[in-house]
Amino acid sequence: MKSSSLQLRSVVAAATAIVLALVLVGVGVDLLVSRHLHRSLDRSLRERAVQVSQLSASAPALLTTPGALDSPLGGTQLSVVVYDKRERIVARSLSLGGRILPIGSIVKAAIERGQSGYADITTGGERTRIYAAPLANFGGAAAGGAVVIAAPTHDVDQTLGSLHLFIVGSAAAAAVLAALAVFLLLRRALRPLGRLAEAAAEIERTGDSRRRLPEPAADDEIGVLASTLNRMLAGLERVREGERRFLADTSHELRTPLTSLRGNVTYLARHGASPEVVAELQADADRLARLVDDLLVLSREEAATAPAEEVRLDLLAREFESDDLDVTAPDAVSVRGDRAALERALANLVQNARHYGPTDGRIAVDVEHSDGLARITVTDEGEGLRLDETKLAFTRFWRGRRDQEGSGLGLPIVRATAERHGGRAYAEGASFTVELPALRDVSESAGTTREEEPPKGLK
Repeated sequence: MKSSSLQLRSVVAAATAIVLALVLVGVGVDLLVSRHLHRSLDRSLRERAVQVSQLSASAPALLTTPGALDSPLGGTQLSVVVYDKRERIVARSLSLGGRILPIGSIVKAAIERGQSGYADITTGGERTRIYAAPLANFGGAAAGGAVVIAAPTHDVDQTLGSLHLFIVGSAAAAAVLAALAVFLLLRRALRPLGRLAEAAAEIERTGDSRRRLPEPAADDEIGVLASTLNRMLAGLERVREGERRFLADTSHELRTPLTSLRGNVTYLARHGASPEVVAELQADADRLARLVDDLLVLSREEAATAPAEEVRLDLLAREFESDDLDVTAPDAVSVRGDRAALERALANLVQNARHYGPTDGRIAVDVEHSDGLARITVTDEGEGLRLDETKLAFTRFWRGRRDQEGSGLGLPIVRATAERHGGRAYAEGASFTVELPALRDVSESAGTTREEEPPKGLK
């Protein structure tokens, strides 16, 4: 429906534009042609008046000769009337018959003031163009009089009428052809959009995000649109698949403590409480609470906005110094971040090092900055991860050793925190690193003072 509406609007717009363009061109052509034809007629009238004036001066006796003043212009008969200085008719064309030209004041102006001029009159229901010019004061009876030349304008009007008809017909034909061309082009261009709409409606109906939209063979805007939408569907499919895996993993992780909890409750119902059963109930409840808390933290971290607080990573790391943990932070390193989230992420890394490192081993925390990046690395003295395990370490519910306690969400929370801060988290052997954009570089002697900014206008 929208496609048809777009076609209709485009066709109407194209036809209207063509009509308006031709109307403007037609008006211009009409003005030019009309001016040319009228000037041509006026020039012919003036030339005929000159001929009659010469005849009156050189051979006045010929003026009264029958037919001497009859001279056609092309297919149009020019009518001539010669007046003396008292405005009496001296000679006239035979083509006038008994008609009298309503000349008005134009003859008087020619005789009295010697002023020539044009005028439009109507005689016998026909529009006529006349020209009056004074005659010389010598040369017979017409001396000092005037000559009037008249010609009907029906040929000019007919030519202009034909031109108007041609312009209107051309505009109509051009509008129809333009509308047809735009309709056919749009129909062909919008056909892939129709297929895209049908495929999208089918995906909506089935809810199958694995399906894709058909991509046209042409590498045009519609092809780019189809490719972009397919990439979007692929991204949505990955998100949906991640949600499925998350729900499945969460259900699996919750099943074990819930099963144990139900078994202990059943035992209590049958045999009563004992210190061992109560301790197991407390452990199951604590495990469920930690898992739910970690799930809530991970969800909030993934949905949180970009942080705006200034955090000193070197000071944050020193808060974790202990008998088994050494901190190396020679420089002051600042980032734009959420202090509570970064503290939680560092705590998760330290806890992970204590879980998987040797019991009597030491933990090292290094804070450094270079190339505009701040890094905080936690390293234990354990065996570390294999290369294939480094890709799994930050996935949800993955544990290096299943016999270790934990929710399996500590490192995913670290990764989510790093990504929210515009950075990343990665592992290399027994070292786990959070890399973030550094807010500034501060030398050891500068303390907490900010680097001097360059003068305005310099970069």
